[in-house]
Amino acid sequence: MKNKFSERLSALRAEEKMSRGQLALRLNVSVRLISYWENGERECGFDMLLRIADIFSVSCDYLLGKTDY
Repeated sequence: MKNKFSERLSALRAEEKMSRGQLALRLNVSVRLISYWENGERECGFDMLLRIADIFSVSCDYLLGKTDY
């Protein structure tokens, strides 16, 4: 089941025209793990959340759905 994190991760990646493979390379994880996150099948850890926020220049609160900016 999708959650705010999975929706926002998918949307941010699409806005940046970044493939799952490209994001996986930047995070040093598998494409399958990116897919799990985007489909709401798994959650990422705090350290990875910080790295994703840095890549897309957004806050962790935004990624988690706590704010809309």
